Amino acid sequence: MIGAAQATSHSQTKSTTTHRPTPSPQIQSADAAFRAGYAAFQRNDLQSAHVEFAKAVRLAPGVAAAHSAFGAVLLAEGDGHAAAAELETAQKLNPSDPQTRTNLAMAYFQLREYSRAASEFQSLRQLSVAAGEPLSPEAAVAYATALNATGQKGEAQQQLELALHNFPQNAVLHDALGTLLAQQERYDEATAHFQSAISADPNMAAAHYHLGSVLLNQHNAAEAVNELDRAKSLDKENPAYSIQLGRALTAAGREGDAVATLRQAVLHDPSSTDAQYELAFALQAAGNPKESIPLFEKVLRARPQNAAVLTNLGLALVQIGDAKGAIPLYLRALKVNPNSATLREDLGVAYLQQSDLDHAIEQFHAGLELEHDNPQLHYDLGLAFKLKDNLTAAVPEFLRSAELDGNLPDPPYTLGILYMQQGNFAEAQTQLEKATALNPHNGAAWEALGNVYKQSDQPEKAMAALRQAISLLPNQPSPHISLAAILAQRGETTAATAERKIAADLSRVAVSRQRADFALDSGRLLLKRGQLSEAIAQLEAAVTADPNYAEPHLVLAEALARQGRSAEAAVQRQQAAKLAPPSSSLTHQ
Repeated sequence: MIGAAQATSHSQTKSTTTHRPTPSPQIQSADAAFRAGYAAFQRNDLQSAHVEFAKAVRLAPGVAAAHSAFGAVLLAEGDGHAAAAELETAQKLNPSDPQTRTNLAMAYFQLREYSRAASEFQSLRQLSVAAGEPLSPEAAVAYATALNATGQKGEAQQQLELALHNFPQNAVLHDALGTLLAQQERYDEATAHFQSAISADPNMAAAHYHLGSVLLNQHNAAEAVNELDRAKSLDKENPAYSIQLGRALTAAGREGDAVATLRQAVLHDPSSTDAQYELAFALQAAGNPKESIPLFEKVLRARPQNAAVLTNLGLALVQIGDAKGAIPLYLRALKVNPNSATLREDLGVAYLQQSDLDHAIEQFHAGLELEHDNPQLHYDLGLAFKLKDNLTAAVPEFLRSAELDGNLPDPPYTLGILYMQQGNFAEAQTQLEKATALNPHNGAAWEALGNVYKQSDQPEKAMAALRQAISLLPNQPSPHISLAAILAQRGETTAATAERKIAADLSRVAVSRQRADFALDSGRLLLKRGQLSEAIAQLEAAVTADPNYAEPHLVLAEALARQGRSAEAAVQRQQAAKLAPPSSSLTHQ
């Protein structure tokens, strides 16, 4: 302790006596403070240790041990600047103390002064080698991290491998080496070390998180979800784990679970733009762009030059039909990232939605200059040419798209429609058969194929295709009309009459829905303006036009509630709830 060290020093200067001099009251007080601080530090009472070691430093400013101990407490408290100052003083007083040098290196590391940290760790390692004692795992990880941060990746890996030689079962070292390898995209080697870390410590949340992140980068979303869910269950307070789990759930196609997880992350930390961005992205992927837009806008205010945020907000606006609002965002993103073929494609699609075909074609061409073998860009360019009635230019683009990616269902479907319109039924049949094979849920493709079979005098195939279309498009009258025509030709009069009746009923429903939509839009506008009586009249007209349409009931309930007619509003809400499926998006209106 301080008193003993000081007494030894005095005994050396007075070799003629065999008795140690009595320490001064100040040294005795410093020694007592040191002992009290040490005891407090041992029981993790940092506040008391801080007070006692600060007292020891004040009473014995020339004693290295006091400064070293006080620096250790400050480091544990997270005050890297104050810790470094005390430890630098301790090292000047006693340059050979390895514990002081270790803590000083860790203080520099905490301050992100990686060059100084690496230099201290290098000196410490030389002392450790000389003493025959390896660096501790914690020090080795910090040393390797400092080396990696200063561009010395090979040396960082070497230090971790050396540490693992000394501590082969240490989970922290395996996790650190796996992280270093993952940063270099050496995913298989990284995975092996993460698995070793988990084997050594199954409850190490960081190792599960890192392994899940590697699996996600390797597009193995299902296994990534398992690891990230485990990490989150082990450390519920770490927002990074929830955010990464949300990303993995989105990638795995589990958008509902992703949204629920990310909502919790945002509730836990409402200021986290990372959580807000991932929630917005998950909502967009789940088919709810309307709710994603305010979140993207919040993130954009914090990251105004972020091309990904600009692009995804633009995409969400396009998804709700607001291409006019999206285009300026895409143009801003292009200033940040002008060499993105995907961004050029998105901007072109926005121009398509605006019927600005020339600008759309310009962007698709620009995208193809960056990625000339991009099948989606060739398809989009073909679609723009088709909309300009330039079939000579459109068809080669569709064919090129299909050639580049034979799994895309859109090129053969569009080609099939074009060939059918041109009366080339043989080619139309070939393309539409490909389209329905690639996407069996495309009711419009089945209907078109049924009509092609009908024109090609293949009634059995035509009826089968049209019935498939009817099962996928139960509210469309047109496949019933086509089927009725075939049945009439075959002399099946009763069946043909039944199909015509279904078609007529569906046509009436479609007209009623159009009337209801018109009145609903008008009612919403009036409600927004605060014209309650006029809004209610329009919304009641919408309900009358199509009583089985849930949304007018819900908006009418809102208008009635604003007018104080609570009982009538409740009736309308009940009616809406009966008509809307449980997964309806009406709750987001």
